[in-house]
Amino acid sequence: MPMTGAFGREADHRGPVVDLVLMRKRGIHEKATRQWAAQRLAGVLGVDYGGEYSELTSDGPPYFVPDRTLLAGEAARFGIHGPDDLFGGVVPFPFVATKSITHPSPDDARDLPQGWSHALGAALAPFVLPGLTVFNLDDARRAGRSLLAAGSAIRTKPGQGIGGSGQRVVATHDELDAALDALDDDAIREAGLVLELNLATAVTYSVGVLTVGGIGLAYVGTQRTTRNHAGHEVYGGSTLRCMRGGLEDLLQATADEAGRRAVAATIGYDREVGRAFAQFFASRRNYDIVIGEDNEGTVRCGVLEQSWRIGGASPAEVLALQAMSVDPALERICVSSCEVYDLIDVPTGAGISFRGEDPVVGAITKYGIVEADDARACAATGGSTVQGSERHGHPA
Repeated sequence: MPMTGAFGREADHRGPVVDLVLMRKRGIHEKATRQWAAQRLAGVLGVDYGGEYSELTSDGPPYFVPDRTLLAGEAARFGIHGPDDLFGGVVPFPFVATKSITHPSPDDARDLPQGWSHALGAALAPFVLPGLTVFNLDDARRAGRSLLAAGSAIRTKPGQGIGGSGQRVVATHDELDAALDALDDDAIREAGLVLELNLATAVTYSVGVLTVGGIGLAYVGTQRTTRNHAGHEVYGGSTLRCMRGGLEDLLQATADEAGRRAVAATIGYDREVGRAFAQFFASRRNYDIVIGEDNEGTVRCGVLEQSWRIGGASPAEVLALQAMSVDPALERICVSSCEVYDLIDVPTGAGISFRGEDPVVGAITKYGIVEADDARACAATGGSTVQGSERHGHPA
């Protein structure tokens, strides 16, 4: 019997995979990477790649690869009704797609956005670091001072920041004021500002789950950082241990304690977001989790943020999906995504998603590579070659 998808039509009537561009100001390396991934997703789905979406796209309902998380109203206009229709996610309100949902607002907070869930902050508390979310700078000063009173440094994180951009670590009132004075009040009102405990030492894990073309894939891995042309420490790639199944399967299969903590925190976070926002759905769910010591030497674990759109780890994710679509017997695979701010020769067998001069970021090379395609080698590779970030939260 033919399979049916979210449209209630036979899968054979699925249209092409298309690149949905909503953020025209993104760098050309991001567009090229998205197109590279979309072409390979077309192979996984057994359909054509249709290039950039237009309303003239025909031959059945397209499969979309958007450049950001979609709002429910947008998704409906494009004919996106469920996770089978896109590589990414759909949320009911703009702030839900940002890291602002990770923490509660202060009791006396003002300017909270439409749809804000007071219950979600409390529900997420066991799975995140101590912190608060605010939507204006006056609330930010009060919230920051209350967190600093506990005696530990905190990190300020704009809700829509990518790759650690705009984040500052502050330990005093003067440092807090300087960090907040550098922010745009209008941007904070729109997307929020997170103030969160900063860990003295930390490794950042990536945990995710994908559902594409009948393949369910879950992974755990670690991130690494690199230096961009301005000398700033930024996202440099991820190494992911992937397996068929979902997050609960991944939890049972993860042997190391830190990895299990990261996966368990992800399961709790993902579950509570789904309970808070019934309209939310996603085929690509990626979470950044930090594990490290606070100033008192206590080991803490917490989800930093979510990514329900194509991201830095996606070249690796797509390679894993490709391999599993070609070999239905393949149960595990280890893959990496890499970003280097230079024009480099990549390892043999790597898939280059971009290598060139980007007008915004300068010279950059981005690629994905299969590290191991059997269970034993994948387990041996798992995360040992990659050190985590101390930036606490690139949305990979």
